Amino acid sequence: QVQLVESGGGLVQAGGSLRLSCAASGGIFRVNTMGWYRQAPGEQRELVASITYNGNTRYADSVKGRFTISDDNAKNTMYLQMTNLKPEDTAVYYCNGPTYSPKYPWGQGTQVTVSS
Repeated sequence: QVQLVESGGGLVQAGGSLRLSCAASGGIFRVNTMGWYRQAPGEQRELVASITYNGNTRYADSVKGRFTISDDNAKNTMYLQMTNLKPEDTAVYYCNGPTYSPKYPWGQGTQVTVSS
């Protein structure tokens, strides 16, 4: 069974940057549309960025222009470059897919905390 491991989170000041990684135990990228999700305390999990099997990307309006999703299929890894971080970006970030119905077991996620 594929396992997803997210890493790269941390505490950063507003305006700062972080790069998240999602390592998969199998070759799942460039097969389905994969996504980065986040869940803030008391909130529902939301999709913030996605990348299709052929590299097309989409972003939630709240992160457009600040976040960049990418992947390295050879390394079975997906990334989320986050810049100009805001306090409202504070959440636990997860990866999964396909985005229409995530089918892999959810990982533990990686905590991103942005201080004002």
